[in-house]
Amino acid sequence: MNLELKGYQKEALATLGRFFDLARGAGSEAELNGAFRQSLLEREIAAASIPPYLGQGFETTPYVCLRIPTGGGKTLLGAHAIATAARHYTGEDRPVALWLVPTNTIRQQTLNALRQPGHPYRLALEEHFGMDGLRVIDITECEQLRPQDFGGKTIVVVGTLQTLRVEDTSGRDVYAYKEAFEPHFERAPDLAGFERVEEKDLLAQPYLSRADVGKVKRSFANLMYWHRPVVIIDEAHNARGALSYETFARLRPAALIEMTATPVRKGAHMSNVLYHVSAEELKAEQMIKLPIVLQAHPNWQEAVRDALLTRKRLAAEAVKEDDYLRPILLLQAEDKAGEVTVDKLRTHLLEQEHVPESAIAVATGTQRELDGVNLFDPACPVEVVITVEALKEGWDCSFAYVFCSLQKIGSSKDMEQLLGRVLRMPYAKRRKSELLNRAYAHVASPQTAQVANALADKLVAMGFEELEAAQAVFPT
Repeated sequence: MNLELKGYQKEALATLGRFFDLARGAGSEAELNGAFRQSLLEREIAAASIPPYLGQGFETTPYVCLRIPTGGGKTLLGAHAIATAARHYTGEDRPVALWLVPTNTIRQQTLNALRQPGHPYRLALEEHFGMDGLRVIDITECEQLRPQDFGGKTIVVVGTLQTLRVEDTSGRDVYAYKEAFEPHFERAPDLAGFERVEEKDLLAQPYLSRADVGKVKRSFANLMYWHRPVVIIDEAHNARGALSYETFARLRPAALIEMTATPVRKGAHMSNVLYHVSAEELKAEQMIKLPIVLQAHPNWQEAVRDALLTRKRLAAEAVKEDDYLRPILLLQAEDKAGEVTVDKLRTHLLEQEHVPESAIAVATGTQRELDGVNLFDPACPVEVVITVEALKEGWDCSFAYVFCSLQKIGSSKDMEQLLGRVLRMPYAKRRKSELLNRAYAHVASPQTAQVANALADKLVAMGFEELEAAQAVFPT
């Protein structure tokens, strides 16, 4: 199913394209600053509020950020952004793209989506480059690339930043001399920036000899340096700093496009935010559920009871919907040092609340009862998910409606991630019942105002502005 781009996604890509048009031919950071500033002024951003463009050493390479809050569809935007960069900046029909993510879990999820026939992310690439004109590979499979792929196909390599980000490159596979790349380098230009074999490489790669010292490495990194990829940086707030910039410089990117909900907004490592989507826009485009209806409780038993009642009430509404929908409750237990552990909570659900055992799934580091479970399947019985820390990265089920935390709200570092799980709108479409257009939070704390403020702070950390975060929490 080809996903129709939302209005803000089209506008983000149009702004990116306009910036690239203005940046084409820029020979200095000052000229890139001019392009950045002009593209924001054309969107009627107040001149006084536009920060200076920071090139981070990339004097002639565009380096900008699209700020998309949780639930805004960053990956779909990234798939289209590759074509935007090619059309408006590099001028290549068959570009090379390097898609960098923060973890191996997200790497695998992104790779699978970009490869899977019929997946919206795959279709987004095919829309621009055709079905047969694409090569999507994992960075660990880079030796499969053939010389004829470059220029013949659009190449998208998916990897983690950690694979590349290192001070000493001699021990990393992506920087290693590979015989598989010999055919590529038979016609390579002699670029001054190519990494060459050094003495320390002989230790890491015993098949090299002293005669190879000074020779251009037949490496993946040098291959990228030659072909100048468009670099997509997912969760880019994790990729700011001197070592990250040094790593990108080794790849000689044609352009750097950051995608994140929470860019660095102050100081020397501030991102160049070209486009920002507000939570209100996401709500208007039916991407997220708002407001978050908050209820604070004097003890954990009441919090659990009322959270279950909320889920039950929503389930009664869900049967009236045209689409299949089974509201799910996320319960955040305390760790083993706390009072309400996973086992205690599970026993309470079974014995006191009479929740069927088949309706409960535990998702922790040691108990992985959601692995292999399709929560969207009408035959799936799961209604309650118990966790302690963040659910595994990439876990995404828009059926999650109710969040109940039994931890201290201010100290829970995983609450933002779990809160984000209940914000996504099922099928990205408003429900007929207004109750199903909202998210719900139950917290074991008697101080409602304090909890509401803390919850708003969590939303700010997810990419909301302070005012819209405060307005998004509705205490009852």
